[in-house]
Amino acid sequence: MSTVTISTLRVGRRRDRPLTADARPPVSWTVDAEPGWVQSAARLRLDGERIAELEGEGCVLVAWPFEPLQGRRVHTLELQVVGADGSASDWSAPVTFSVVRRTEPWTAPSIGLAHPDRPAQPVYLRREFDVEPTVVAATLDATAHGVYQVAIDGVDVDDHVLKPGWTSYRHRLALESTDVSALLRPGRRQALTVRLAGGWFTERYGFGSSARRVYGDQPAVSIELRLEHSDGRVESLRSDERWRASSAVELESSGLYAGETRDARRRQEGWDAPGFDDGAWEPVAVVPLPPSLAVEALDVEPVRRIEERPPLAVLTTPSGATVLDFGQNLVGRVRFTVEGPRGATVTLRHAEVLEQGELCVRALRAAESIDRFTLAGRGPEVMEPEFTFHGFRYVEVSGWPGELRPEAFRAVVLHTDLDRTGGFGCSDHRLERLHDNVVWSLRGNAVGLPTDCPQRDERMGWTGDAQVFAPAAASLFGVDAFLASWLDDLALEQGDRAGLVPTIIPDVLGELSGVAAAGWGDAATVVPTVLHERYGDVALLRRCLPSMRAWVDRAHREAGPSRLWETGFQYGDWLDPTASRPDKAAADPGLVATAYLHRSTRLLADAYRAVAEAEPGGAGERDGEDLVAAQRGYAALAEEVRQAFRHAYLTPAGRLMSDAPTAYALTLAFGLVDDEPTVRRLGERLAFLLRARGYRMATGFLGTPVVLDALLDSGRSAAAEQLLLQDACPSWLYPVTMGATTMWERWDSMLPDGSINPSGMTSFNHYALGSVADVLHRRVGGLAPAAPGYRRVRIRPWLVSALDHARVHQETPYGRAAVSWRRSGGSVTVVAELPAGVTASVELPDRPAFEAGSGRHEWVVDEPRSSTQAPALGVDADLADLADRPGVCALVSRRLAGADPELGREFDEFVRWVPGRTLRAELAAVSPPPELVASLDAELRALTAPAS
Repeated sequence: MSTVTISTLRVGRRRDRPLTADARPPVSWTVDAEPGWVQSAARLRLDGERIAELEGEGCVLVAWPFEPLQGRRVHTLELQVVGADGSASDWSAPVTFSVVRRTEPWTAPSIGLAHPDRPAQPVYLRREFDVEPTVVAATLDATAHGVYQVAIDGVDVDDHVLKPGWTSYRHRLALESTDVSALLRPGRRQALTVRLAGGWFTERYGFGSSARRVYGDQPAVSIELRLEHSDGRVESLRSDERWRASSAVELESSGLYAGETRDARRRQEGWDAPGFDDGAWEPVAVVPLPPSLAVEALDVEPVRRIEERPPLAVLTTPSGATVLDFGQNLVGRVRFTVEGPRGATVTLRHAEVLEQGELCVRALRAAESIDRFTLAGRGPEVMEPEFTFHGFRYVEVSGWPGELRPEAFRAVVLHTDLDRTGGFGCSDHRLERLHDNVVWSLRGNAVGLPTDCPQRDERMGWTGDAQVFAPAAASLFGVDAFLASWLDDLALEQGDRAGLVPTIIPDVLGELSGVAAAGWGDAATVVPTVLHERYGDVALLRRCLPSMRAWVDRAHREAGPSRLWETGFQYGDWLDPTASRPDKAAADPGLVATAYLHRSTRLLADAYRAVAEAEPGGAGERDGEDLVAAQRGYAALAEEVRQAFRHAYLTPAGRLMSDAPTAYALTLAFGLVDDEPTVRRLGERLAFLLRARGYRMATGFLGTPVVLDALLDSGRSAAAEQLLLQDACPSWLYPVTMGATTMWERWDSMLPDGSINPSGMTSFNHYALGSVADVLHRRVGGLAPAAPGYRRVRIRPWLVSALDHARVHQETPYGRAAVSWRRSGGSVTVVAELPAGVTASVELPDRPAFEAGSGRHEWVVDEPRSSTQAPALGVDADLADLADRPGVCALVSRRLAGADPELGREFDEFVRWVPGRTLRAELAAVSPPPELVASLDAELRALTAPAS
């Protein structure tokens, strides 16, 4: 019999701690077993007593088999699995988990400053209490309109940052529940204190003069300390009139955009300890929370301090300013240790980039991103902001007393405590740096919710960004709980808008975000689909069905009976680099919107099918809804959209009426055409258009995630490779050549001469264009999900000719899966490792597709050498032949720009790398010096790289 052991056992969806807010949390596990082992049954043992018998292979998000769990309890769970061969594991080590949920309604009122003298005023709150000797356990529950931390006798109750995070404040607040038993001192008097600032609640949202406070002017906290006695009594200390408040504290001001001002001279020593005289403090304002507001514990990881990084260099700018370079664009804040005279003020100003050697703050717009610290003058002082964060690589330091030592500073990286689950590597360091940049941009845009950017006066949950990036996010980190919580807010914001999904979640822009925008509202269908595909979470899909359906129905009302969505405002292929304005992309917005209408309708039909199949016994009904009938209805509707699309936009010659790369990419990737001849013609035209631009990017937010898949699936792998490895502007690798350490909002956020794009919308930490990371995993690495939760995978490596090797790994719900390939001589060795319970469809270029089971596999792929002789290069060569040689287009552009930047710009603007014209003829239009043409000709002739 096989030997099998339990590797992991998890209760609920959180990955950081064994906590759940669910009365019926799902259970997941992975096992180590010999190749081919298959689970046939499992046993779960709760609290060492109750045993549940489970039949079948299920091990991912298995439904809770016991009675519902009561809140504020600690339990243990053990697991034993049985194989189809009769083998059985030992019982696993017990997993201890806590249930952080309330069964009673939340009634604690909120408290804050009674007489604030300015908006968004920070406040410290305190009260003391006596702990009876009979107290045996304590739980602290709290939430806030703002951001806060609680301490008992000066010790913080947890390591969370910026809690409780940002939810749809009009609808719900996140309740933080913490076991604080270890902090209590039975028989003594103790102090319960709160540090509170406005955070997201009091921030001003909007652009320019329209910016305003949407939620409220002042922060407030709602809190309950529950003391359990040995005799069964429960004592509750709530936020009420017995608390005292003071704004005369070291935290003078705090804003997410503005930064913090702290004055250590105002520190009231002992204020957070028992016995402090708070007679000068004022009574609090007590305000009940609205009864319609849900206060609930969330199953999602909190924001934490994740790592610290020292500065790599201390720079002196041309103006004489002192700037710290941390070497990495990151999100968080700076902590430092300083010693200086009382009243000295150290100021930190943050920015992502330098421009002409100085801190570039123009791109931050109205976000000051300045932290100020006034010293108490009592020896070494440790300073760090608490209730703000910044996006930065560079920090300008002014007012430093004495000699500045770099070791005194640390950048503290903040983000939601997500578990890293996927990795990629290859023989091209540029692609590895690109992948690292995507990882850092996800880290920086996961501070509580998925945001567009972390540095300027925005930092909002744009739905379009989240939609296009969700697959890449799931390839890199365990984002299921994180994105599921955000989807709950999406559904709440959508609920009173007749199905419309605001373009920002939580919605703080009102009329500006209240548009039905294709590619943005489709987050309602795409993100749940991705979470089901990557994590096997059919329960989440079921929960999201009403939101998915509401959006699809709304989109169809927008389109009308024609099934063509050609009315209203559309963001379209946002930030198409060929367009003069962000929303004026080359791809027709009606075509783009109709393509998304088809996609979301199809995804909704697929979701109904998945939910119906998961119902007990395959029942086709749930909550009175006929799931099978709904699936059939939306599948038919999707087909109507597809036929209308083909009739309106596809020409008999196999081209599209909107002759733009994004139009072709969406049409191919979304399955709007499926007959092989048409697919081939559309792929050929897409490749032609991209080559005409010298294989530089010609797609924006919506076209970029699918353009490589569209090329590969239509047989244009050479064009896909040229596009992926291009490093001239605009391209994925261009920012890498410019020293980028995160993804940029624009392909040219920094221009080739090092200046910053003059637009008022320029971010250097924007993950949308980093959607390519999912392609690196699925296609270059060759590991993709083929069934929900990676229960079945597709191994299909794209053997990029310019790479010697590539590798990818994924911590799937079933365990670690990995694929790697390496060239040697005339063959490629492909290695795959699959966890127990996972099967694979393997597609290699030299043989028919075949199946593989769990375990380690190795295959050798014959790679025939091309017998085609590459055309000779030179300025008299055909433009298309030159463009198809890797790196030539970028080389020509750089040589021209190096001789004369204006000459290079003019050439790049009009050149079309198409057959039937020579480079010499094209160069004649910009009149370069003859010696430059001759030099370029000689350099091209010397190239010996093989044809693509």
